Amino acid sequence: QVQLVESGGGLVQPGGSLRLSCAASGNIGNIYTMGWYRQAPGKQRELVATITPDGRTAYKDSVKGRSTISRDNAKNTVYLEMNSLKPEDTAVYYCKMQIVQIGRVGTYDYWGQGTQVTVSS
Repeated sequence: QVQLVESGGGLVQPGGSLRLSCAASGNIGNIYTMGWYRQAPGKQRELVATITPDGRTAYKDSVKGRSTISRDNAKNTVYLEMNSLKPEDTAVYYCKMQIVQIGRVGTYDYWGQGTQVTVSS
């Protein structure tokens, strides 16, 4: 099976920075688009950033210029570095990967368990 494990969340002051990591492990054949999503209390989950296998990125408008998504294909890992954090960035952050498993036909979405990011003074 496939497992995604996130790390790097926590409490940070407004204006601070965080780097989230998400590593995939298991029966992995190939990983296509990787992404980060977030869900604040009482709100729907929303897309934050994505990165394709060849490094093309896309960002939610409100995080553009403050965030950088990157990936290490050799480590099956995606990162999200966030700077100039604001209270409205507070949410549970989830990673998602499009994965093809060895011996299984098709591409499937896998999610991490979520990591809490709280921006507060």
